[in-house]
Amino acid sequence: MARPTSMAARRELGEELRRLRGDRRGADVAAALGWSESKLSRIETARTGISDADLDRLLQELGAQAVDRSRFRELAGRGRARVWWAPYRSSVAERYDEYVAFEAEATVMCEWEAQLVPGLLQTDEYAHAVIRAGADVRDEETLERRTALRMARQSVLSRDPAPRLCVVLDEAVLRRQVGGPGVLRRQLQRLYDASRRPGVELLVLPFAAGSHAALTEAFVIFEFADRPPVVHSEDLIGGQLRTKEAEVEVYREAFADLRARALPPGETRDFIARTGEELD
Repeated sequence: MARPTSMAARRELGEELRRLRGDRRGADVAAALGWSESKLSRIETARTGISDADLDRLLQELGAQAVDRSRFRELAGRGRARVWWAPYRSSVAERYDEYVAFEAEATVMCEWEAQLVPGLLQTDEYAHAVIRAGADVRDEETLERRTALRMARQSVLSRDPAPRLCVVLDEAVLRRQVGGPGVLRRQLQRLYDASRRPGVELLVLPFAAGSHAALTEAFVIFEFADRPPVVHSEDLIGGQLRTKEAEVEVYREAFADLRARALPPGETRDFIARTGEELD
């Protein structure tokens, strides 16, 4: 089984610390330690790691049992470990860092895309064109680093055991000429090949399917072996995370509706092939 990433350790530690804090206000605990409330919040929400010294002070303030402290320290140490995408962090938003961690840990990913090919299935030239179009990309170095990170992320599909990936694409994704006809043609070939890959289910939702339950946003449902699922929905500045059980269930139902309306795998491959031929 894949070793948990530092983000997973941070989240586990943050959840345990939040549980340990109980009904005490975060502002009161932070004040007692001489911290800002935002510092404590960042630790509890896994936005940042915590030093051993700060952890010892926090555990003392929260009244942690001595028997638990070694486990907390072990989680904190793992939470400070360097992750493979660390060299790219300066070029992406904080929320994107967490998204990459979810990809690295998920056992199942269910993704709906209405505009673009998902990053895990993009060619490098398609990714380059998508990233260049971003409103927050202002220099070539950022462009190249983000493209390199996107390509490196795709190795998750080759890990052992590999996650199961189920993607539903709107027909518009196959027809939008990101990067021009040649780039799109090669991207469609990549999709066709990916649809035959073990563990990958690729479905196309044709225009003829009409309205559906996910007209308003693209999203990914991440499922894990050892904790509840989370949903990441897209926006222009990094996206939103949804972890409440009731909210996640809404997205699961929406994805089930999309799968039911989409073309089955064989028909999807035929559709992709015909769309590519139209570009010749």
